[in-house]
Amino acid sequence: MTGPERSGGGITIRVLLADDQRVVREGLALVLGLLADVEVVGAAADGAEAVELALRHRPDIVLMDLRMPRVDGVEATRRLKQQLPEVRVVVLTTYSDDRSVLEALRAGAKGYLTKEAGGEEILAAMRRVLQDGAALDPAVQHHVLNALHNPVPNNSDGLTPREVEVLALIAEGLSNAEIAARLFISEGTVKSHVNHLLAKIGGRDRAQAVAYAYRNNII
Repeated sequence: MTGPERSGGGITIRVLLADDQRVVREGLALVLGLLADVEVVGAAADGAEAVELALRHRPDIVLMDLRMPRVDGVEATRRLKQQLPEVRVVVLTTYSDDRSVLEALRAGAKGYLTKEAGGEEILAAMRRVLQDGAALDPAVQHHVLNALHNPVPNNSDGLTPREVEVLALIAEGLSNAEIAARLFISEGTVKSHVNHLLAKIGGRDRAQAVAYAYRNNII
């Protein structure tokens, strides 16, 4: 499948849903199922399953939540960008802060909607991204403008977006367990990120990591 199929008089958009809440997945499937020319081809409970199902079903669009266990929406979007570049990702989440918006867009998302969006709004966004456009909820557009006008953190040491996020939370005083809970990842994964970022910045401990974060405008 290389693009939407024609069905009757219109174009059928094949959609994969990714959200860790079953009631949300079922509700979205119900809403989208009532729309003309939309076919829900699968539903994933986390980012890893989303990538797996996308490889199997080759949808046109993945509607992606951000905060999910095992693999979050940002990392899943990044993997889809690498493995299935023809698949468009539209984020559908409750999070509309600067960090969430920018991380998703940098990972390769073509659209960003909050869960306040209705079925017709979601359909319009999917149609825009399939025409190589971008679809941003008005509620999040100002975050993109903020990013354009505010200083960009200096990250010359090759930190990944996730490592920058972990570093910022370290600087806020969070423990590994608290960071794991905030990011919906395991504590072991947090420790791995901490070790990698310390190696990249040449730091020995969390105090030096905090100093680096302040020095480079990461917080």
